[in-house]
Amino acid sequence: MEYSHRYPAYPTQEVAAELEHHIDIHRQAYNYTLYEYENVDADDIGSAYKHHYRLPDWKDEFSVFSEVNSKALQRTVTRFYDNLDGLSEQKENGRTVGKLNWKSPREFQSMTFSQSGFELKNTSGRHATLWLSKIGDIPIRYHREIPDEADIKEVTVKKETTGDWFVSFGLETDETDLPEKPDVDSLNVNNSVGIDLGILNYIHTSNGKTVDWLDLEDEYERLRREQRKLSHKEQGSNNYEKQRREVAKVKRHIRRKVLDYQHKITTWLVREYDAVFVEDLNVKGMLKQSHNAQNKQDAAWRQFITLLEYKAGLYGCHVKQVEARGTTTECASCGVETAKPIWVREHSCPSCGFECDRDANAAMNVLQRGFSELGLEWPESTSVETALPTDTTSVSAKRVIETGSPTLNEATTVAE
Repeated sequence: MEYSHRYPAYPTQEVAAELEHHIDIHRQAYNYTLYEYENVDADDIGSAYKHHYRLPDWKDEFSVFSEVNSKALQRTVTRFYDNLDGLSEQKENGRTVGKLNWKSPREFQSMTFSQSGFELKNTSGRHATLWLSKIGDIPIRYHREIPDEADIKEVTVKKETTGDWFVSFGLETDETDLPEKPDVDSLNVNNSVGIDLGILNYIHTSNGKTVDWLDLEDEYERLRREQRKLSHKEQGSNNYEKQRREVAKVKRHIRRKVLDYQHKITTWLVREYDAVFVEDLNVKGMLKQSHNAQNKQDAAWRQFITLLEYKAGLYGCHVKQVEARGTTTECASCGVETAKPIWVREHSCPSCGFECDRDANAAMNVLQRGFSELGLEWPESTSVETALPTDTTSVSAKRVIETGSPTLNEATTVAE
């Protein structure tokens, strides 16, 4: 299993200047890869593996390419072909795409060392040191340890638009070292949960728990204030660049806050349950159709689902996406569909008389569809009325941030 850990880095001014120099050389290598891809005989290129054989000639012709680590240079060539594959995949999915363009200094702010050319040292405390070939030592804040069973496959150094530096370690763990997922036959209503990604609440579970939305109004007000200041600066001036970084810092703070929130919710879910089922949402289509796009972007639902799937392997949990269409309109008790405008927050079935919260009904449908996806029959002895709790436990966003677990206190909490 592959995943990554990210750490803040604090290079000295001298090392930071060297990092920027190396990144710019890698940018030139990326652009030269694009040039050769478009102008050299296809028999000599066409894949990253073939293109790597041209690097010795590059170094003979352009001495600047000898200043950087050879493995890192190969990784930059591979990066171009990875982007090319991503473009081809989008085209196959029916999207209108253009072609890869040369990267400007603003667009290329990272480099990756693969297999060799790096060493992580002095990891006994909250601080550690990363050594990079031809660059030197970089202090990092080692706020979480890399697991002993994980191998470091690559290291990426990136300068953010705020001017801050970060280091990401690409890790690989043998599947045998990870917790085993429970047998599918052992899953039941009590150790499984369906998740509805809601509107009034961030999530609503099939067993009656809800987690509130994260309040970002203060952050967005600050962002609007900083953007107004930026609009009054002359582009290209030092003041403009200084204010641009302030705007970037606010945006980064919002992204980090949302991501931290999602990490805590998803970790709770995969630890608490043996199986988690979630809707396979067309997020892009929802953003186009909704007047509430900012909230849905704050929710970052696709990112939420990705985190769930990635953590499922780390904690031994089944995570399955199910068809989202009809989960809201279909009655979880009898299956009859009833159209409901978005402002109607209660489900009331005209066929069987079953009534509950709209999102609770959707979450129960997700749970039942999840059982079907895994080839399990819904227990006849478990009716929807008995599976759904009578009271909903609401967990405030503030408690999720402070505790990291919405289940530390089962008492009902009023949204703040």
